[in-house]
This record gives sequence, structure tokens and C-alpha cells, in this order.
Amino acid sequence: MADDTLTAAPVGSVQQVLGALHDPVRLEVVRRLHNAGTAMQCGALYDGINKSTATHHFKILREAGVTERLVIDGLTYQRLRRDEVEAAMPGLLDSVVASANRQAGAS
Repeated sequence: MADDTLTAAPVGSVQQVLGALHDPVRLEVVRRLHNAGTAMQCGALYDGINKSTATHHFKILREAGVTERLVIDGLTYQRLRRDEVEAAMPGLLDSVVASANRQAGAS
């Protein structure tokens, strides 16, 4: 059903991936994608920011190789490249998301 998939960037360096995950908005996007376990429509991944700011954050995550953009039936989705990141940096996403989940539960 995928109409279009952009070529995914290779998973970036540790510095690039951690830099992408350092921002609270991007960390929340990754947390939601990780917890969902599937691609999600872009609008479901952020709260409290405008669309152009969200687009910027999605670009940073894509360039770091953490996510990829999918267009399915004309709708834009983001997918966490969990397997690819895990192969490059074992345990990183699970650890970061577990910590983010604990913090989200505490607030």
C-alpha cells in the first residue's frame, strides 16, 4: 500500500543519533513511535508545536537515520528504524525510551 518511501539515510554516528535524541520534542516522537511499534501519522507524534517546527524535527531524526518517512495512500507517516539503529548501536533505543517512559509516567 505504500505509495512512496524516501530512501532512508544510514544510521548516523553516535554523536548524530544522540544529538537527535537530545531534544525533548524529538525524544517524545521516538518514544511514541517505539511504544506504538508501527508507523504513525505525523500529526499523532507531537503536541504543542506547529507543523513547520514538527517538520524540522522529523528532518533531524531522518538525517540521523533514526526514522524514515512513508507516504501511504497520500498520508505521511513516520517509522522508527528500530532494527537498523539496534544493529548499529545495540540497546540504545530501548534504554533511552525506557528512561523517557519513566519520566513521562512521573509527570
